Amino acid sequence: MTPLRVFITGASSGLGAALARQYAAQGATLGLLARRGEALAALISTLPNPQRHRAYAVDVRDHAAINEAAQAFLAHAGGVDVVIANAGISVGTLTEYAEDIAVFADIIATNVVATAATFAPFIAPMRAQRTPGRLVGIGSVAGIRGLPGAEAYSASKAAVISYCESLRLEMKPHGIRVVTICPGYIDTPMTQVNPYPMPFLMAPEKFAAAAAGVIAAGRSYAVIPWQMGIVARLLRMLPNAIYDWTFSKAPHKPRKTAGPAAPH
Repeated sequence: MTPLRVFITGASSGLGAALARQYAAQGATLGLLARRGEALAALISTLPNPQRHRAYAVDVRDHAAINEAAQAFLAHAGGVDVVIANAGISVGTLTEYAEDIAVFADIIATNVVATAATFAPFIAPMRAQRTPGRLVGIGSVAGIRGLPGAEAYSASKAAVISYCESLRLEMKPHGIRVVTICPGYIDTPMTQVNPYPMPFLMAPEKFAAAAAGVIAAGRSYAVIPWQMGIVARLLRMLPNAIYDWTFSKAPHKPRKTAGPAAPH
């Protein structure tokens, strides 16, 4: 069986690093992209067959740089089978604070626009391949219903879910599967700052194994862990009045202070 060729953004830590380890253990050739080049190099040094893999120190808001990295990986690997747009930031935002508008814009640029910029250079090569492959967008249970204090993050993940649905319809005639994965609470730097209980908290390695199964099956949509999928469906069914009463006093994710937001 030919090894998979997998390109992952936001790969230096959290979900991205866990996905990299999962696919490397399967013998895949990896293209790993994130802002922190040293962290990527350190990760690759721990993976099986490190000489196969390539690191790209790129900010996903730089669309030209994403395209250059994509072309370099395609040349190195001879094509691509799975592209996972995982890069994302999560930090509390409140519209009443003028300084949070810039944070809002940064979250949308990183979580939504960069997802499209990640997929764009790979679509034509996938269409030309005998096995077209999968485009994987990372949504969130937070995109199912808006959470208090997470205006930008919930909006961004709702946008990713809808965007991937639209793209799935566009790619269907070409045999390219678009997979939307919505994590619940996964134990990563992004969630470790949350000042509230996180039901069904999952280890990133278990998430990565489950996600790889969903991607291999070409499923259109999955919530991981599955228990949070049930919770998400129930939340979606709640009338607004009941939802508002239940969640209006829920704890908030901290707003951004000094330093960058925690990556996936």
